[in-house]
Amino acid sequence: MEKQTITIYDVAREANVSMATVSRVVNGNPNVKPTTRKKVLEVIDRLDYRPNAIARGLASKKTTTVGVIIPDVTNLYFSSLARGIDDIATMYKYNIILANSDQNDQKEVNVLNTLLAKQVDGLIYMGHKITDELRAEFSRSKIPVVLAGTVDPDSQVGSVNIDYEAATGEVVAELLAKGHQRVAFVSGSQKDEPINSIYRMKGYQKALSDAGVPFDESLIFETDYTFSAGEELFSKLSEANATAAFVGDDELAVGVLNGALDSNLRIPEDFEIITANNSKLTEMVRPKLSTITQPLYDIGAVSMRLLTKLMNKEDVDEKTIILPHHIANRGTSK
Repeated sequence: MEKQTITIYDVAREANVSMATVSRVVNGNPNVKPTTRKKVLEVIDRLDYRPNAIARGLASKKTTTVGVIIPDVTNLYFSSLARGIDDIATMYKYNIILANSDQNDQKEVNVLNTLLAKQVDGLIYMGHKITDELRAEFSRSKIPVVLAGTVDPDSQVGSVNIDYEAATGEVVAELLAKGHQRVAFVSGSQKDEPINSIYRMKGYQKALSDAGVPFDESLIFETDYTFSAGEELFSKLSEANATAAFVGDDELAVGVLNGALDSNLRIPEDFEIITANNSKLTEMVRPKLSTITQPLYDIGAVSMRLLTKLMNKEDVDEKTIILPHHIANRGTSK
C-alpha cells in the first residue's frame, strides 16, 4: 500500500491543537507551552511528518531554496563550482535544487521555469551564455540571479569570475616569449560564448600584437568541450603547424594532450599546452597540465554569498566580482 503523505492538518488533529500551533513548533517559535510542544513533537515523530518547505514558503513567500542551473554536471569545472555554492548555502541554511541543462538553450529555459515553479528564492546560473530568451525569463521572474563562471557582457546580472582576458593574454604572451610563432587558440563556440569571443580572444590577440606576431585565422579552433573532441582536433593542429596551444577547457586539453602523445610527440619539448580552468583533471593526467588557476571553489562560494545578500536586500557595493588568478606551469609547458 502506498504511504499517504502526512500533512500539518493530520498532526494538528492528532495532537488536538490548532495548525498554527503545529507551525509554531516546527518553526521553533518560543511562544508555545513546553507541554504542548512536547505533545506536538511526539505526534510528529509518530506520524513521521516532514514539513513541506514549498508549502511553508507559500505562507512566508520564502522557501529558503536556491536553484542552480549547471550545463554539464559531469564536468569537473562545474562540480568544483557547485561544491563552493553548496557549502555556503548550507552555512546560510538554504537548500539547493541542482538542475542539469545539457548545454541546451531550450532545456535551460524549461529547467529555469521548473525551478521558478518550485518557488525558489534565488538562482545561480552557470551556463556558457545568457540568451535573450533566458534574460527575459530572469527579469520576468523578479528573483535575484547570480552568474558563476559566466559573464554578462551587459553587466545587468551579478556575476563572479576571473579576468579571462588578462589570464589568456598572460598565457599566450608566455608561450610567444619562448619563441613559439604559431600558438593555437582552442575553445568552445566563439559565436555563443562571450567568455571566448570577447574576453579570451581579446587577450589572445593583444598578446600577439604586443609580440609583433600577426593574427592567423587558421590557428583558431572551435569544438565541443569533450575529451574525444580534443583527440580528434590534434591532427588539425598539426596541419596548421601549431607548436603550442591555449585550450579553454580542461577535458578538451586532456584530449589534445593525448592526441599529441598518440602522434609520438614529446610534451612539452615538441608541443606545449596550457589549459584554462585548473580542475582536478589537470593533476590527474601525466604529464600534469599547465594551467591558469581559477579559484573554482571560491567562485562558487562568493556567488552564493552574493546571492544571499541580494535575496535579503542587503546593500551590495559591486555586483560584478573578479577574483584573482595565477598560472601554474606543470608538465605540459617548458
